[in-house]
Amino acid sequence: MGKPTGFLEYLRELPLDRPALERLRDWNEFHLHMEEKKLREQGARCMDCGTPFCHTGRLFSGMASGCPINNLIPEWNDLIYRGLWREALDRLHKTNNFPDFTGRVCPAPCEGSCVLGINAPPVTIKNIELEIIDRGFKEGWVTAEPPPTRTDKKVAVVGSGPAGLCAAAQLNRAGHTVTVFERADRIGGLLMYGIPNMKLDKATVQRRVDLLTQEGVKFVTGTEVGKNFPAEKLLKEFDATVLCTGATKPRDLPVEGRQLKGVHFAMEFLTANTQSVLNRKPGPDFISAQGKDVIVIGGGDTGTDCVGTSLRHGCQSIVQLEILPKPPLERAADNPWPEWPKIWRQDYGQEEAQAKFGSDPRIYLTTAKKFIADDQGAVKGVHTVQIEWKKNEKGQFVPQEVPGTDKVLPAQLVLLAMGFLGPEQPLLEQIGVARDARSNAKADYEKYVTNVQGVFAAGDCRRGQSLVVWAFNEGRGAARECDRFLMGRTDLP
Repeated sequence: MGKPTGFLEYLRELPLDRPALERLRDWNEFHLHMEEKKLREQGARCMDCGTPFCHTGRLFSGMASGCPINNLIPEWNDLIYRGLWREALDRLHKTNNFPDFTGRVCPAPCEGSCVLGINAPPVTIKNIELEIIDRGFKEGWVTAEPPPTRTDKKVAVVGSGPAGLCAAAQLNRAGHTVTVFERADRIGGLLMYGIPNMKLDKATVQRRVDLLTQEGVKFVTGTEVGKNFPAEKLLKEFDATVLCTGATKPRDLPVEGRQLKGVHFAMEFLTANTQSVLNRKPGPDFISAQGKDVIVIGGGDTGTDCVGTSLRHGCQSIVQLEILPKPPLERAADNPWPEWPKIWRQDYGQEEAQAKFGSDPRIYLTTAKKFIADDQGAVKGVHTVQIEWKKNEKGQFVPQEVPGTDKVLPAQLVLLAMGFLGPEQPLLEQIGVARDARSNAKADYEKYVTNVQGVFAAGDCRRGQSLVVWAFNEGRGAARECDRFLMGRTDLP
């Protein structure tokens, strides 16, 4: 597992990013590549730790610790150290259908649980993963692999996001005839329209879709099951169905002025922008931040994507409101390894905002009380107030306003990026799928079967909003259980 003394000899290094102000001029990916010698040194840092936690894939304190798809990380780190790239790719593909996606957008819980990370910077697992798969495509090692034989079973996968694509890939590998239904005009779900092009180039997504098509997966776009394709027809024509519709119901902010023009959910903004990038012209739903004071409400990845997109539009200013306190620079005492380190980080959007405007755009412990209208019925400002977290009579921490901290910030565009509440309900209702207390499709983890015979659920529509890599875990797992249901046994991992 790497060089026995490598973690003592080499420091953690990552490839450079394109300069922030330069990359704001386009929608291209901003990470650069690292030379092979440096990559092999980074692989050498994998320390033969005896009991690796990087591939455990467990939840600690409600957060991922280690890789949810159990990537064989120490093995391919060692292979990279030895220069065996083709073998490393084979090991990577044993557990991960699409490392070209996770290598770009996964937050790398594997690195948070790296044993070396207890008292030193962890191994650069995510970057090594990306370099393996990118080299695999460059060398022509990644090719379509249709199944050698076909069963007589037909499976429908509803939703083409990360869970749906993994389920489709695995079920097709088992020899079933798989049809993926997607209501959007392109395949990919969150991967296509939820993540901006500068983080995940859409040619990378389409490349995988093309390979799956060559392997025999059928994709049907512009088709929403339950609307222009009856749910009853789905259940009648297919031997099994896997629901991978995601958690697409956004959390709203029902305060005064919510109905004003210029107040949008983040996904409306991001989806329309990616469509305009792909179509090379703004569409009818395009929302421009050019020349505007923009306020993003929400401090997660989606909020960061709104910041980066607004900057590329040429916004006049950008502010990101975060209701939580600013995290510490190092792990707190109540956040021990191997939990995910809840520390302060500056993502690409904040880096770019600082480069352009001179400061990080985030304001912590702050919430919006109301949106202020101009005389045209459009938003012109956001009334904010600072909050503090205190226990209520039930002992729960709740936000309470700090008197005298009210402030009005200018804004002609407000983007709500506060997460998602669960899946949209009409399809689940039509099929008769039971829901849990959070409105998700009710199906046990690692079983994925719903109360409806032959219907499985996986990904965010089952577990709630989560990481892309958890969607991979569930898509693969649902395919395994679906194959077992269809054939009485399964060889899928």
